[in-house]
Formats: sequence, C-alpha cells, structure tokens
Amino acid sequence: MASPGGTSSGSSLLQTSGSEEDLQALMDQKRQKRMISNRESARRSRMRKQKHLDDLTAQLNQLRKENSRILTSLTLTTRHHSTVEAENSVLRTQMVELGNRLQSLSEILHCLNGNTAITSGLFCDGHQVNNSFSNPWNLMYMNQQPIMASVGNMFLY
Repeated sequence: MASPGGTSSGSSLLQTSGSEEDLQALMDQKRQKRMISNRESARRSRMRKQKHLDDLTAQLNQLRKENSRILTSLTLTTRHHSTVEAENSVLRTQMVELGNRLQSLSEILHCLNGNTAITSGLFCDGHQVNNSFSNPWNLMYMNQQPIMASVGNMFLY
C-alpha cells in the first residue's frame, strides 16, 4: 500500500513541477508578447508624435510665409495711402488757390463791366484794384501762371 501511494505521489510531484514549468514558460511567453506589443505601441506613438510635429512645423512655415506676404502688402498699401494723401493735400491747396483766383477775377470782371474805371487806377465799390488787372494782356498772363505746390515741401512743415 505504501508503494502505490508513494508512487502516485511521486508522479504527481513530477506532474506538478512539469505544470509549473509549463505555466512559467507560458507566463514568460505572454510577458514577451506584451513587451513586443508595448514596444510596437510605443513606436507607433512616437511615429504619430513625429508626424504631428512635422505637420505643425509645416503649418508654422506656411503661416510665416503668409504673414510675410501680408506685411509686404500692408507696407505697399501704407505707402500708396501716404502718396494719395499727399496728392490730395496738394490738390486741396490748388483748389483753394484757384478758388481765390476765380473770386478775384470775378470781382475784376464785375468792376470792369460796371464801368467804374478811373484813369489813374481801377476803383470798384470804393476799393482800388491793381492796374495790372485793367490791362487784358496782364489778365491773360495771370491765367497762364501755374500753381506751384510740391509734395516734397509738404512734409517739411
């Protein structure tokens, strides 16, 4: 009786130790698979991260180019605006000068048409008008005088 029990318990120890070794080998194999899976997952994660970084770098370069283009456009537009403002200022000045000339010439014509001329000078409504205006050749000369205003002189004041 002792021998069958001893034999059976001896073979069961062999089976148990064999099962433990198989179990250990199976656990090692699972651990190895998990390590490989984790490495692959980490590699994919690094690749996604690198792709994201590359995309952001490309976007940054694109935005810098666009920003540069916009700044160039703004600079050109600002220069154009300054030029137009200067031209407008010159035109306003010329308009005022021409308006004053027109007013003076209208007053002279009014006086000449009213026949209130005196031989020593031209008087109209109690005011003496310059003799150069009474000569038609002088009037023609005055109409041909250019109005001089330059953009460069405007920025000095």
